[in-house]
Amino acid sequence: MADDKRWWQRVADYHDALFMVPWRAGIARQARAEEDALVALLFLEALGIPGPADYYALELYPDLIEAFHRWHQRMGMEHFPEAGVCC
Repeated sequence: MADDKRWWQRVADYHDALFMVPWRAGIARQARAEEDALVALLFLEALGIPGPADYYALELYPDLIEAFHRWHQRMGMEHFPEAGVCC
């Protein structure tokens, strides 16, 4: 049993070395770039400056409200306490 676990761990380590390591730096760089863009958009929103993608995001609101409605029901709230958000 212990030999099987070690063998599978060696296979997983080999897989990571072969497929993940060459791309890890690029993936981390892309994640930082996306996080930087999100922080910039949130900072604009906090300052009251409209974001450049606000107009294009309007079509996402119905889906977002539906997802939010399902979320607050899963959290045990039959109706969301703030009026005008959903329900």
